[in-house]
Amino acid sequence: MGRRRRKRAVDVVIGLLLFRWARCLFRNSGPEADAHEEPEVEQPARPSRGSPGQATIPEFQPVVIDRPIMEFEPKPSAYDIEYRPDFLCDGWSSDTATIRLASVRGYSHRYGGIPRQDDAVVVAHPRTGAVVFAVADGVSSAPYAHIGAASACRTVVRLLLRQLDSGTAPDWTEAIGDTAWHLVEYASRLPGVDGRDSAATARLLATTLVAGVVTPAGDRLKAEAVQIGDSGAWLLDSCGYRPVLGRKTSDGDVVVSNAVNPLPRVPAEVLPQRFSVTRGEVLLVGTDGFGDPLGDGQGQVGQLFDRFLSRSSWPSPLEFAHVLDFSRETFDDDRTLLAIRPRPSVRGKAQ
Repeated sequence: MGRRRRKRAVDVVIGLLLFRWARCLFRNSGPEADAHEEPEVEQPARPSRGSPGQATIPEFQPVVIDRPIMEFEPKPSAYDIEYRPDFLCDGWSSDTATIRLASVRGYSHRYGGIPRQDDAVVVAHPRTGAVVFAVADGVSSAPYAHIGAASACRTVVRLLLRQLDSGTAPDWTEAIGDTAWHLVEYASRLPGVDGRDSAATARLLATTLVAGVVTPAGDRLKAEAVQIGDSGAWLLDSCGYRPVLGRKTSDGDVVVSNAVNPLPRVPAEVLPQRFSVTRGEVLLVGTDGFGDPLGDGQGQVGQLFDRFLSRSSWPSPLEFAHVLDFSRETFDDDRTLLAIRPRPSVRGKAQ
């Protein structure tokens, strides 16, 4: 089985190299190669017109930012252990918050037939009105990264819901530690793994994780979240994007490290960041497939999502996923994004 995993890893590398080679050929061919026009963002598709009494069908073409990624038909994801769809999306409103969530397979993974290695879960806790979420990015070098990401999200959300059921505040050390141990237990059942082995788990199932709980608090939402690895979170308001996770420098600026220290590794201290989400703000939680093209939020990706999420009428879940799946050269990783905003009348429930 070790030989099979090595062959799969080699196949992944070859697929990614072929994709990047084909992308270079696409970039350097055709009249676009010499164009120096101002880059434009193609807006999301609008429904096409139909005859009176006929349903209209939206013409969904990729949202193009600057130079697009070359067009191709995606290959199916390799099936092993679990089915992985190309994308997932979700959206709903509770009494206190409105939610949009999407996770899309990256263009390089579509080209290479590699499963989407991102995952996410967001649920409502009925008694407290809390929103519990997790966003994960499986480490690409791990053969079962997609399984690790999915398992981490479902496990930590289940543990946090159990804590809320008991009437206690989130115990992050317990929740993250038990999530890491669950990954070790899962890995012990994989072929070729002899017992509970943290090193083998890191090789096979490593994943980043952002998990959090958002609760109603008067006219705002109160949030706390933890970060394992390099996925991130931002508050979006009229002033732009403000990171809310990562270490802080002495002058108070947030600096998110590029170092990936994923699960099952657990830091000595699991310390949550606590902050509020007020009217006019949107909490965004995303993997680096979104964070890297976003950058500091001043570029075209930041401007697109600022306009997109500043509308009084929020996009449907499918429209949210469609825009997240934008096409921009060099940004071909899986992308996952969760958006949470307070509803007009935020009222806390009895604890």
